Amino acid sequence: MPSLPSNPVRGALLWVGLVLARLGLLDRTRVVRTTDLAWPRVVTGLARMSKSAVDVAMVGLALGSSAIAGVGFATPYWGLAFALGGGVAGGTISLVSQRYGADRFDELDRSVKASVVVALCLTLPVSALFAAFPTELVALVGTGEAAVAYGATYLRVVALGVPFAALNLVASRTLVGCDDARTPMLVRAGGAVANVGVNALLVFGLGLGVFGAAMGTVLANVLVTLAFAWGLLRGGLPLVGAFPVTLDVRGPHLDWSLARDLTDIATPLVLTNLARIGGQFPFLAVVGLFGEEVAAAFVIALRVRDLLDTPGWGFGLASSSLVGQSLGVGAEDDAASYAQDVLRFALAVYLVAAASVFAVADWVGRLFVADPAVVPLVGGFVSAVCVSVVFYGVTNGATGPLRASGDTRWPLYGQVLGLYGVALPVASLGTTTDLGVTALYLALVLETAVPAAVVYYRYRSGRWKSISRAYRPAAADD
Repeated sequence: MPSLPSNPVRGALLWVGLVLARLGLLDRTRVVRTTDLAWPRVVTGLARMSKSAVDVAMVGLALGSSAIAGVGFATPYWGLAFALGGGVAGGTISLVSQRYGADRFDELDRSVKASVVVALCLTLPVSALFAAFPTELVALVGTGEAAVAYGATYLRVVALGVPFAALNLVASRTLVGCDDARTPMLVRAGGAVANVGVNALLVFGLGLGVFGAAMGTVLANVLVTLAFAWGLLRGGLPLVGAFPVTLDVRGPHLDWSLARDLTDIATPLVLTNLARIGGQFPFLAVVGLFGEEVAAAFVIALRVRDLLDTPGWGFGLASSSLVGQSLGVGAEDDAASYAQDVLRFALAVYLVAAASVFAVADWVGRLFVADPAVVPLVGGFVSAVCVSVVFYGVTNGATGPLRASGDTRWPLYGQVLGLYGVALPVASLGTTTDLGVTALYLALVLETAVPAAVVYYRYRSGRWKSISRAYRPAAADD
C-alpha cells in the first residue's frame, strides 16, 4: 500500500478506501478519484458542523441549558434555509455535472442562473417570515419561558442569513459538479472558521450571548456569498485560484427550459429536505415535554450526529458528480460502477467514525455544558445517534446516483415514511408509556434506518439509469 498524503482527512478516507480495494471490494482508481472529490467537502462539513457544535457549546457554557434548548428550538427554522437551498442545489449539480461531462459549457452559465433565481424566490419570503414572527414560531415548538426567549432572539437575527445560506449551497454544488471540490472547501470552511472566531468575540468578549452567536452566523454567510459571487463573475479568487465556470453578466439570465428541468429535479429534493427538517418541529415538541435538561441533551446529541454525518457531504456529492458525468456521455455501466463503489466506501467510513465516537459517548456532554443534570443524559443520546448515523451512510451513498440521474422522488418517500410514519409515533410513546427517554433513543435510530431501506431499494432497482435519459444534454437538443 502506498504512503498516505499529509492531509489528515484525505489520508484517513484514502486509507479506508485502499483497505477495501485490497479486499477486492472497491476499484482502486475509483477510490482515488472519489477521495479527491469527496475530501474537500468532508472538510467543509467538519468546519461548518464544528461551528454549529461550538455555537451550542459557547451559549451552553455562557448561559446554561436554557440557552442550549432555545437555540435547539430555533435551529430547525434556520435549517429550512438549507432544506430549500440544498434541494435547489441538488438540481443544480445534476444539470451542471451532466453538461460538464458532455462538454456543454455553453449551458453551465444558464443552469447556475436558473438555480440562483429559484433559490431566491424560495428563501426571501421565508426570511421575512422569520424576522417578523420569531417568538410565535419558536413558541410553537419550545417550552419554558427562558428557552423560548433565547430561541426567538436567535431566529430573529439568523433570518437575515437565510437567502445567503441558500446561495452558498448553489455556488458550492456548481463547482463540485465541475469536478472542483477544493474551492468550495476553501471558501466555506474559511467562512466557518471565521464564524467561530467572531462568535467567540461576540459571545464572550462582548457578552452578547445568543444574539452574538446568531450575528456571527449571518456575517459569515454574507462573506461566503460575496466570495462565491466574486469568483463566479471574475473567473476565480485571489489565493484560491481559477473557477471552472464563469457567469456572464450580459445574459441571458433565465433559460425557461433549464428552469423547468431544474424544478422537476429539485422539487422532490426540496420536499425531502422539508420533510426531514419539518419533522424536527414535532420531534422537538415531544422532546420538550421531558424538560429543558433532556431537550438540551438531545440538542447536543444532534450536533454530534451532524458532525458524524459530514462524510455524507463528500460522498453524496462525489457520487452525484461522478455518476452524473458518466451519465452525461451515456456511459451507464461506468455510472453504475461508480455508484456501487461510492456507496460501499461511504458505509465503511461511517462505521469507523460512529464506532470511534460510541466508545467515548459518556464523555461528550462535558464538552458542551457544565450542568450536572444534563451531562449524564448526553451519553445515552450520543450512543443512539452513533447507531443512527450509520444509516445515513447508506442513504447518502444511494441518494447520490438518484440525484445525478434526476430520479429524486424516492428519497422523499423514505423520509416521510421514516420520520412521520415511524419515528414520531415511537418518540410519542415515551410520554404515554414506561419507555420514557428510551423511546427517543429508538426514534433516533428508526428516523434514519427506514429512509435508508427505501432509498437503497430504489437504487438497487436500477431505474435511475433510464430516468436520467430525459435530462441528459442530448435531450435538450431534441
